[in-house]
Amino acid sequence: MDSWNGIVSLFIACLELIFLINLLIFAEKNKLNWFAIALVFLLMGYQTIEYLICGVGLSSSFVAYLAFVDITFLPPLDLFFILALFGDKNKIAPLIFLPAVVFIIYYSFVVGEFEAVKCTVLYATYNYPLGDLYGFFYYLPLLAAFILIIKNMNRLKEQKFPISLKYLFYGHLSLIIPVGIAFILLSLGYTGLRDSIESILCKFAFLYCLVLVYFAISNKQKSA
Repeated sequence: MDSWNGIVSLFIACLELIFLINLLIFAEKNKLNWFAIALVFLLMGYQTIEYLICGVGLSSSFVAYLAFVDITFLPPLDLFFILALFGDKNKIAPLIFLPAVVFIIYYSFVVGEFEAVKCTVLYATYNYPLGDLYGFFYYLPLLAAFILIIKNMNRLKEQKFPISLKYLFYGHLSLIIPVGIAFILLSLGYTGLRDSIESILCKFAFLYCLVLVYFAISNKQKSA
């Protein structure tokens, strides 16, 4: 095992831990900020687990499964956060978590099929069941959140938001770009990026993490 494998994950996890501690101390404790804090926690959790897999060598199927348990809840929580930001009080909104819950429950019965097949300094590659179906339900909430941000960017009520929506736009763009590239390459017959896209996306998501930190520090509303 290369001693440098997973080092980028460790570096990002340490930075995100520092951000998380600062948010817990200094950020106003309201609903929107708790969503932002939870998203930062999930990102930090994934990077930590990936370092354990690639840097420490804890590459069992169960640890790989835990990485997916962590990161599977990121897209629906992000969409829920964006819906709350725009004041959507739809009672069925929590159902966006249902696909994530279904996948986690199903995967718990086939943990042995999870495998971290490759580790590098920057990313990890996994084998896991129902990869294409999982990918569809994984990226759909991210795309929906991105579209909602675009729809609201030019509205006058933007001035009421804690930060300019352009920051959330660019933060989500950092998530959309690697996914788009992966699907383009997949259509051309190259599957390598698809098998490591969750890992690569979480590296790009560090940019979104910075936006979340800025959002939570700036959001001083007592209630959201």
